This record gives sequence, structure tokens and C-alpha cells, in this order.
Amino acid sequence: MNENEWLAERFEAERSRLRGVAFRMLGSLSEADDAVQESWLRLSRSGASGVENLGGWLTTIVARVCLNMLRSRTSRREESLDAQAPGFAFVDPDATDPEQEAVLADSVGLALLVVLETLSPAERLAFVLHDTFAMPFDEIAPIVGRTPAAARQLASRARRRIRGSATVPNADLARQRKVVDAFIAASRSGDMEALLAVLDPEIVLRIDATAVPQGAPRELRGAAKVAQGALAFSARSQFAQAALVNGAIGVIMAPRGRLFGVGVLKIRGDRIVEMELVADPDRLRRLELAVLDD
Repeated sequence: MNENEWLAERFEAERSRLRGVAFRMLGSLSEADDAVQESWLRLSRSGASGVENLGGWLTTIVARVCLNMLRSRTSRREESLDAQAPGFAFVDPDATDPEQEAVLADSVGLALLVVLETLSPAERLAFVLHDTFAMPFDEIAPIVGRTPAAARQLASRARRRIRGSATVPNADLARQRKVVDAFIAASRSGDMEALLAVLDPEIVLRIDATAVPQGAPRELRGAAKVAQGALAFSARSQFAQAALVNGAIGVIMAPRGRLFGVGVLKIRGDRIVEMELVADPDRLRRLELAVLDD
């Protein structure tokens, strides 16, 4: 076996892990594959001479490629006059993407991918490499061009953004999450009876104009109408997940990790009494989103 064949074999053994690193950085399977391919090109050009830890070296290369891609993405958003909302990638939830990306997004966590999109490139990289892949800060520091202490601060800031701060007691949050999870499950399965069980009879649902066809009603009143509306959104509810929205329990809809809409809820007892579906990009940008602890 010559050196190129040996390098190719070693690289293939690392490919799956490198792809996972890149996907968490970029939130896009196609971009992640591009980053991994770029790391292979760099390896094939330079060889592995003097590299003691090939896996660590490749992780560093992929991270640097991803950081450049994230910074380029941010620059394009800032330069674009039509940018909808910096920090979020909006997509048509009915668009067809590879099934593999949907599976990968679900395994990472839709809410996590959405909140990662709100971080600066350096914060995102420091958090992913340290908290997910256990890379020490003295190795992260040169990638982001900071000291180890500064890299630690980047990850800490990212962690606070990702975890957020609940505005309701833990016991209430746990109870409300059960209600929201039941609502999502019933919407996905099309179970009208289960939906009615978690909706207050007098519930009011308000919907942003961008989330419904032109001329469709933007306000629904009563459990039966809201349940029917939820069933009409059943395809999108496949991409729904409970999350913290402005410190309270809510729902995000994020096909393959790209934010489409947020459900802002008011829960009383074991029923949802008010619901607002926010889909306008400017309004979404102003929401504070965070991941719920398991």
C-alpha cells in the first residue's frame, strides 16, 4: 500500500466523525460535505508527514474550513439588502432535501441547530468543538485566533445562549412541556381527540400572514377550529420541537434545522389557552430561543 492509499484509508475511517463536526458547525449537509472534501484535498496535498494525531489534525482543518464558511455566510447576509433575518436560515418547509440531512438534523436536535444559528462563528465553533467533541481550549484557541482563556469565554457565552433562562419554575416548566409534547404528538399523528384534550375550549390562535395562504383566516377561536388548523399543519409539525421561547415553553418548527416558525404559547393547568404562530422574519429575529434540558 503506497502513502496515498494509506492516507485515503485513514481519511475514510475519520469521514463520518468529521462530517458530524462540520454538520454541527454549518447546519447543512451539503456544506458539511464540502468542508470534509476540502480537508481531504488539504491532506492529499500536504501529506501526513510530522502529524502525530491525524484525527485531531483533520478536526482542526475541518473546523478552520467551517469557520471560514460561517464568516463568509455572515458577510453575505450583511451585504445583502434582501436578507430576511441575520442568524436564521429560512427555507420552504415543503422543499425536498435529502432524507439523510433530515435524519442527521433530528439526531443533533432541531432546537440546538436553530439556536446555534444565532451565535457568532467563533462562539459556535468553540461550543461545538469543546462541548460536543471534547476538544481542549488550548487547541481551539489558535483556530479562532484567541487565547485559551478567550476561547473558553466564547464557549461559555454560547452555552448561556443555548441553555437560556426559564422565566417559570422548573415544576411548571416540566408540566407545561408535557402539554406541549402531547400537542406535537397529536398534531403529527392526526389524533383529533388527543388535540382537543390539550386545548382549552375557548383557545385563540393567531397566525402571522407569512405562515398562511393569502386570504386564509389569521385568527381561529375554539378548540375544534384550532385542532383542525393544527391538522392542516400536520406536515410541518413533523419538524416541530418544544423549546424555550423568551424564557417560556413554546414550539419551534425547523425543517432540517432551518427555522420556519415559532409557536408562542400560554398554558393554564394542563391546557393551551392561547397560541400565536410567528413566522415573520423580523419578529423571529427578536425572539430569544433556547434549548430545553432533557
